Amino acid sequence: MEKGFILWFTGLSGSGKTTISKALQPELKRRGCKVEILDGDVVRTNLSKGLGFSKEDRDTNIRRIGFVANLLSRNGIVAITAAISPYRAIRDEIRAIEPNFVEVYVKAPLEVCEARDVKGLYAKARAGEIKGFTGIDDAYEEPLNPEIICYTEPESIEDCVKQILSKLEELGYI
Repeated sequence: MEKGFILWFTGLSGSGKTTISKALQPELKRRGCKVEILDGDVVRTNLSKGLGFSKEDRDTNIRRIGFVANLLSRNGIVAITAAISPYRAIRDEIRAIEPNFVEVYVKAPLEVCEARDVKGLYAKARAGEIKGFTGIDDAYEEPLNPEIICYTEPESIEDCVKQILSKLEELGYI
């Protein structure tokens, strides 16, 4: 049976989590992996509908993503999560229940994320229309020891994908 694992992408809105995830998925499939992407926006629309953005609701959302990712991984599927997941304690909680957990910190400066913001969320947060927005008036707790850091301002998507694949090979996941 294939070895499943969780590839947990974390970073600010606009850092490149979803973009890298979508570029990585076909590469993993070419290597014979079964892959599912759990994108934060998609999960919020379906699995976590009705949750707000309080710390409690964010924690609940991330726990739900972690629960589904764990189910997938233990059934031989690579579960890629692409969610801001701003709080270190919840990410560490998921890591503690899943031994095959690889954290990818998708790092970009706040001003770069704001410039990439196609949905206009940062502008709304700066105007006070959105309260508790990560990176503006709510904290983002950087990972302390992620297995992988992708610096998406200087690095291309292709470079990030190559870096992730190389690390997954090194760790024995692929």
